[in-house]
Amino acid sequence: MPKVKMPRKSTNIDMTAMCDVAFLLLTFFMLATKFKPDEPVTVVTPSSINTTLLPDSDVLLFTVDKDGRVFFSMDGQPKRRKLIEDLNTQYHLGLDEKEMRNFVVGASVGAQIKDLKQYLSLSEEQRKTAGLDKGIPTDSANGELGAWIDYGNAAQGTNLNKVKYCIKADNQTPYPKIKEILDTFKKKKIQKLNLVTNLEEAPKGTAAWEEQQTAGHKK
Repeated sequence: MPKVKMPRKSTNIDMTAMCDVAFLLLTFFMLATKFKPDEPVTVVTPSSINTTLLPDSDVLLFTVDKDGRVFFSMDGQPKRRKLIEDLNTQYHLGLDEKEMRNFVVGASVGAQIKDLKQYLSLSEEQRKTAGLDKGIPTDSANGELGAWIDYGNAAQGTNLNKVKYCIKADNQTPYPKIKEILDTFKKKKIQKLNLVTNLEEAPKGTAAWEEQQTAGHKK
């Protein structure tokens, strides 16, 4: 007997549920996302032809403004939590949960350790008028810059070998201040540092310019 052919029906997929999920996810991220807080200081970095990008993780960043004030920043909220807890214990700062949370989710810090409690209890706007952003002391007698380096390293855990030490200094920062910072790293036996700069075009005819031209032709 001949086979009976069943009529073919077109397949319709109801996308309503998928669209609902997509909009729910979009709404969640819009409401839950917190933008990175503004840095307390603006820095105009010098220019160079170095094309190496600043890494996104495992970075201890020291920002220096034109007046020589030093600010510390580190990525990773769990790492920042360990750092502020260690500082709180070691220096008996008496920080509460809200103040430590402000450090964890905040931007760079440029206050003396003794002022951290008052500094972290203020909002970002209040800090600008409180006069606590005096910068981390870099003199050898105080040693606070070295403390931030040590506790920053301790917060990295087993990833210490991956840590990048970056200095982002203003183009008008006094050289003696940079020397104090470099001397501190030298005492900590940290020899490899990364200087954050603006990218400029390599001078025509130099080896760097020829390398850029070669790379451009390959693309």
